[in-house]
Amino acid sequence: MNTLLVFFVLIPVLAVVLLALNLLLAPHNPDPEKLSPFECGYSTIYGQTRMPFNIQFYIVAILFLIFDLEIFYLVPLTVSMYYISYYGFAIFVIFFIVLTIGFVYELGMKVINFTITRE
Repeated sequence: MNTLLVFFVLIPVLAVVLLALNLLLAPHNPDPEKLSPFECGYSTIYGQTRMPFNIQFYIVAILFLIFDLEIFYLVPLTVSMYYISYYGFAIFVIFFIVLTIGFVYELGMKVINFTITRE
């Protein structure tokens, strides 16, 4: 059997059949606990769901993604160093310097503040 036929025809058909079987055979008995909203492990207090939160955790997560991509580019560079010669290495050094300047700027603007403040 052709691999593309399996990939584009049989797998979607199998997925639809399994979803239909789940809808037909799975028990459906919602209780009030299942129907109530769930927010980060805490029971919601009605009227107080719009509380201010610390956005610092999201900023650290975004910065982690940026510097994680830097490491993602560092691994292929080290593997292919013989083939890219000095030109490729110079391009990566420029990329690394730009990211380092950005990181120093973030530290200087106190974007990354590791002290937790309580409101």
